[in-house]
Amino acid sequence: MRNRVTAFAILCLALVWPSLSPAQRPASTYSYTGQISFDLSKVPFSRFGSYLAVSQFLPDPASQTAPGLYLRSMRGGGHNVFRLELLATGSPVPFEIHTSPTSLHLQAQAGSVDLCMPVSDQVRVRGEGVSLRLTAVTKTLAILNANHHWEINTPPSEKFMIWPIAGALQVDAPWSGKGTTSTVAAFVPAPDSHRFDAEIDTYESVWDPHLVLADFAAGEAVVQHDYQQWLARMPEVPAEYGSGAELAAYVNWASVVAPGGYLKHPAMLMSKNWMTLLWSWDHCFNAMALSYKDPELAWQQFELPFDNQDAHGALPDTIGNASRGFGYNKPPIHGWTLTWMMHNGGYRDSKHLAAIYAPLALWTNWFFKYRDSNSDGFPEYDHGNDSGWDNSTVMLTGVPVESPDLDSFLILQMDTLASIAHTLGKEQEASAWKTRSDQLLKNMLGKFWKGDHFVAYRAQDGAEIDSDSLLLHLPLVLGKRLPVEVREKLVAGLMKPGNFRTTNGFATERLTSSYYTPDGYWRGPIWAPTTMLLAEGLDGAGENKLATNLRADFCRMAQQSGMSENFNAVTGAGLRDPAYTWTSSVYLIFAHQLWEGQHVSNKE
Repeated sequence: MRNRVTAFAILCLALVWPSLSPAQRPASTYSYTGQISFDLSKVPFSRFGSYLAVSQFLPDPASQTAPGLYLRSMRGGGHNVFRLELLATGSPVPFEIHTSPTSLHLQAQAGSVDLCMPVSDQVRVRGEGVSLRLTAVTKTLAILNANHHWEINTPPSEKFMIWPIAGALQVDAPWSGKGTTSTVAAFVPAPDSHRFDAEIDTYESVWDPHLVLADFAAGEAVVQHDYQQWLARMPEVPAEYGSGAELAAYVNWASVVAPGGYLKHPAMLMSKNWMTLLWSWDHCFNAMALSYKDPELAWQQFELPFDNQDAHGALPDTIGNASRGFGYNKPPIHGWTLTWMMHNGGYRDSKHLAAIYAPLALWTNWFFKYRDSNSDGFPEYDHGNDSGWDNSTVMLTGVPVESPDLDSFLILQMDTLASIAHTLGKEQEASAWKTRSDQLLKNMLGKFWKGDHFVAYRAQDGAEIDSDSLLLHLPLVLGKRLPVEVREKLVAGLMKPGNFRTTNGFATERLTSSYYTPDGYWRGPIWAPTTMLLAEGLDGAGENKLATNLRADFCRMAQQSGMSENFNAVTGAGLRDPAYTWTSSVYLIFAHQLWEGQHVSNKE
């Protein structure tokens, strides 16, 4: 009897399967393999913890960088260090590039060169039949050390020790009387074996001799082991989103740098292309993605801006190993983030909550004390950059701007503080935070809600701002904290044909707006963070089907177009930085949520 029932169930599934959307179909769990290839002109080759990366630059009339392959450094904000060329009989030869997460293979007709990064401060190089030439991009100081080691000093960022293990190293570094005018080095194969083996080490002060791995294969085995350990900590995703998850996992792995300077923990940069810093809201999405399986690293990502909080409570806009900037700030989504992480990854213990309570409170109060120029109780953005939406049309007619999304984030942040205070036994403070949150919600609805939409105001003269930006729909992140009528009308406005919804997600400017631009940064393209904020808001508002479809559309788009900074809202094509970690993190979160929803449904 059981076999007949099973057969009947399979038959029924086969009949309805074509009518189910991908988000509704039962999922099989994807097994990460690490076996992917990527376009080096879009996705840099690097590894966890390293400040080094290898990138390919294609011909571009707008760029001052000559086409070719470059070894680059993320220290000091990112710069090119050496141009890499393959030589045969002393002349450059063309070569093909083959990539994997753990090694880089350069294949010319006469031979090949392989590179890997066994540890974060080291590049191991192997060549056969050809030489590898390194040409310094900027002025350097080249000094010959013992045993054919050359130290290449590239002030002010770092130094490099380059040396042959097998074969020879030829260096041309003319001395000008004050320094080296230029540095060109070449690893040359030994005459008998036609092979060379070499190492490039990077450091800030002094090079320490160390144990040399037996050969290139041993170095590659080390990084393969490290990468497999990383993959084991990736969240479960459906098989249909596996190829995107492989790329997302690699982008995140390769974007982490070691602690140093203002970075007190290992830090997942936004990219190792050109967005080579950490911004104080981008980091939240990376922390969230890591919180499923790597809670310690996730918490470190969340802490990084708070490590650099100033005495007034402000978080820096940007952080790198050598700099931090307070010229702008970023939206206070940290309470929302922490609540999400507490729900999905833990952190409910008194140790974590006590550590973050005072900094989060200081950050919250900073907005009311230092970003309310007209003292009306509604904090303001002083620039589009402060909102995270750099060129949003909400800021088009001037600043400061009072915008309901900022109030929404602060409402949620005060809710989070109330919850933490309660857990820590601070009942009086918990009550005060809850009272402030409720009052701001009441005041926000009274001022910014116009019956079927939210508006923003210029703080200086109180003028209502005419804008078709998606920014004004972000109060939906409040979910059921909003009245039912407000939620329903916000959702209707989002979903109305011709407004924001496309087959790929929500455009950041109304599609019919005169300011809508396909590659207009925050005036059109789809972005990962806003998509996630709205997806979570839709869930909170009870619109679970819409949220699920939104997640599935985003994953489909990113899997096809890559982990770009943003996407053309209509075509789904990737735009701007093509290897951006908040995109890969949101992809992993969404894919896991889709997997989780499908498996919960199956169990039910």
